[in-house]
Amino acid sequence: MRVAAAIEKKLVDGLTPSRLEIVDESDRHAGHAGARPGGESHFRVTVTARAFAGKSRVERQRMVYGLLADEMATDIHALALTTLTPDEDSAR
Repeated sequence: MRVAAAIEKKLVDGLTPSRLEIVDESDRHAGHAGARPGGESHFRVTVTARAFAGKSRVERQRMVYGLLADEMATDIHALALTTLTPDEDSAR
């Protein structure tokens, strides 16, 4: 399974987001540490989920990192996160 597809499946299954955007930014990091020739090592993810309500930014990020622990240990070198509740997302 491709890394982006694994990210999508785990976040959809674990958070039931109302919005999920996954951007592979690996091409921006070619030649840098952790970059792989085939890409899929550096991602920017925006996830909007009710599960984040009442949670701090750090708690939200820990939730995402927990869901993606296997990928973080093997495939993902960098992960930039934006985690929002539906109310926060609609206010943007």
